[in-house]
Amino acid sequence: MERTVLQVSIFGLLLAFGTTQPKDDWEIYSFHINSTVSSRYATTIITSRVVNRKNESQEIEFHVRIPKNAFISKFRMFMDGQVYDGVVKAKEAAQQQYSDAVSRGESAGIVSSVGRTLEEFKTSVTVAALKKVTFELTYEELLKRTLGKYELQIHAQPMQPVKDFRVDVYIQENAGINFIDVKGGLSTGALANAITQTHADKQASVYFYPTVDQQKTCDSCNKKGMNGDLVIVYDVNRDSSLGDIKTSSGYFVHHFAPSQLQRIPKNVVFVIDKSGSMNGEKIEQTRTALIHILNDLAEDDFFGLITFDSSVSYWKRELVQADSQNVKSAKEFAVRIWAQGGTNINQALLDGSRMLNENPRKGSASILILLTDGDPTSGVTNLEQINRNVMEAIQGKFPLYCLGFGFDVNFSFLEKLSLLNNGVVRRIYADADADLQLKGFYDEVANPLLTDVTMIYTGAGNLTQTNFSQYYNGSEIVVAGQITDNNIETFVPSVVAISRNASIVFSDKNSTTKSTDSNIQRVWAYLTVKHLLEKELQYSGDEKVKIRNEILRLSLKYNFVTPLTSMVVTKEKTEVLHKPSEGGPPPPHGGHALLKQRSRLVHPIIRRRPITGSQNIKSSNPPARPTLYGLMENTKYGAADRFQSVVEPDIRFLLQTENQSLPLCFDVPARSMFRLLHLPSTGFSVNGALDGLRGFNRIVVHSNPNITMTVDIVGIVIHDGQFLRKSSWQAGHVTTTAGSMTIIKWDTNIDISIGDTRLVILHHHDIAGEEFLWPVIKKRSSDSNAEGILAQKSADYEEVQPPFSKKLKIKDQEINVTRSRAIDLSVSPAAISPCLLISAESALQSPLADFTLASI
Repeated sequence: MERTVLQVSIFGLLLAFGTTQPKDDWEIYSFHINSTVSSRYATTIITSRVVNRKNESQEIEFHVRIPKNAFISKFRMFMDGQVYDGVVKAKEAAQQQYSDAVSRGESAGIVSSVGRTLEEFKTSVTVAALKKVTFELTYEELLKRTLGKYELQIHAQPMQPVKDFRVDVYIQENAGINFIDVKGGLSTGALANAITQTHADKQASVYFYPTVDQQKTCDSCNKKGMNGDLVIVYDVNRDSSLGDIKTSSGYFVHHFAPSQLQRIPKNVVFVIDKSGSMNGEKIEQTRTALIHILNDLAEDDFFGLITFDSSVSYWKRELVQADSQNVKSAKEFAVRIWAQGGTNINQALLDGSRMLNENPRKGSASILILLTDGDPTSGVTNLEQINRNVMEAIQGKFPLYCLGFGFDVNFSFLEKLSLLNNGVVRRIYADADADLQLKGFYDEVANPLLTDVTMIYTGAGNLTQTNFSQYYNGSEIVVAGQITDNNIETFVPSVVAISRNASIVFSDKNSTTKSTDSNIQRVWAYLTVKHLLEKELQYSGDEKVKIRNEILRLSLKYNFVTPLTSMVVTKEKTEVLHKPSEGGPPPPHGGHALLKQRSRLVHPIIRRRPITGSQNIKSSNPPARPTLYGLMENTKYGAADRFQSVVEPDIRFLLQTENQSLPLCFDVPARSMFRLLHLPSTGFSVNGALDGLRGFNRIVVHSNPNITMTVDIVGIVIHDGQFLRKSSWQAGHVTTTAGSMTIIKWDTNIDISIGDTRLVILHHHDIAGEEFLWPVIKKRSSDSNAEGILAQKSADYEEVQPPFSKKLKIKDQEINVTRSRAIDLSVSPAAISPCLLISAESALQSPLADFTLASI
């Protein structure tokens, strides 16, 4: 049977289908974007659900491109009741697996970085007649503060109206949220009515739920649906000049952005490429931008203008003050800039450096800005020689910012050149707004507040970048690291810098706060990988190999798709299925406007009352699938976030749904003993006792014949009826067998396999050093009679009045729900997970007593 191809693509957060398909051949029946931001670290999950409405199979290709600052960290595909997970591997190994899968005739996908500025994902799957497929992509990024604000940008272009289109954004900032706003084309016109926004001190939420009609009638909409941006803009409160320092599980992150400082006058030299390739609109836009920039110079600034082609031309050979007469003269010079000749980048930068070096001013900040659109073609053209020459000329005294105009420019060369000289590179896109892009970059560096910034952390190591040539008003310096021996008492942060008038030291003994933010370790990993990628560009030989190996190690540990890794998704080839009869059962996973759900995993969660925040957990070697979560806080569903005060402590279980961004969750008494898993076919069972505060303090595994393994915070004890074997957590790696069980003990977990079942027990420590256990099912048994909380069958539920109603329907019974948040303790570091809280009886459809034990 001939197959047709349907393409799904996302650019940033873009979902687009090929327009050659007839409308009735396919449908995006659900498209959700869920973004959680904590301490400026955003984790975004895109979930797209597609149905094949044809009477024959179709191949659907899923294609993703995300912003350069983001790392893809997870991809999952759900089809025919199966889950296919992407695996991050070294790029060479991933490519080999991809090639092997293709050669076997299997469907395969690969995620890889294109250069250093773009991550791209592709996978395809054959969807049988009238069947569905769900794609779920997760990526992470640290939001950058620019001009006094953070921006989380969401671009949506589904290419058709979607019945269930949702964007959920949750922001948690312990420093307090100063303001929040929603901008972009999707916030105007009729779509403005689809936005709900809440803001309460440290928390804020934005919900965007446009109806089908709104998706067709907004300013940037047509019959193909929406096409535009939703931009969430916010900033945080800044009470301390030293900034916001949070610690968690032995890691810290420091956000430094003082604002009550005098502006430092600038010495700035603009080095403008006017070679022949700049002819036309490029040079016109450059002139326009330069005139706007000159108008914005402060009178206490000094500046210079250099243009170059095959040779170098000057407006003046020395820096001059930005008074009205000089600015007027410089603007007249800018108007007369015409493009011709070659490209002598080397000489132009050497002359610009000389101009700054020969005109030093105490209490000022010097900046060199290069704008070019091509490779060097005149004078010195060897790129490494240019790097050496410019470094020798600048000698680390001031930053070099390189602006690459268009895509003909050698961006890698400019990137290395800027990094070697304490600057950054920025691509200027050759579009109608290029002059605004140029002006926008200048605005970011227009107001220096500090120079020679050194971040000092006594009692810490494994630090990200700590030296910065300049700090600009409206920006932010972020440093992360590991606290030595997790000893907060010996951890002393400070900042030394030069302000307008003198050296200045920032210090505050009370600036460090313990945090429940589970993302702090991932922020450290993210910043470390970013910094190492920049360092790797600057080195060669053995040092370069060493840096690359460390990038690869961290990328694999934290599941980041970086330039050295790729993510591979491989599934068995899907055969074309016969068309079902009209009277047959509906396609699996059900669902339409009411989004009938099928839950897949059952996850216990910890909660303490009264709730004042979340625990901090550290763990290594995370399991492949999340099983246990810890609660962060409890909030009213659909209302402004606020704490609830209750009496008894409890543990929370979470039912992770396959086709819904918000799972179900329910609470149980925290001093209970439960049957977690029982397999009648093998006699294998797992029971657990909760410690009343954190999690499990004892887990007992029974296996025929007469084999018992007890796991507690001390270690493991195995009794086979005759012999007793013990092993502490400190004993290191141990592999043993007990009957039909294979047991592998690592430093922080125990891996147990029996038949087709695999269980991992994690050994956790909270911030106070207290220990507890969390069991994780990594491979589920095929035993249809499996019992226990972890073996519960899938639960179906419907939202009564979606979105964000306060009731759910389970088996025709309406149930009240509230909204809550949880921490996933099955991964390292933990991740915040929102959920819908219901009673245990409603979730399990059975009395809780059916799972409770008198002893384990």
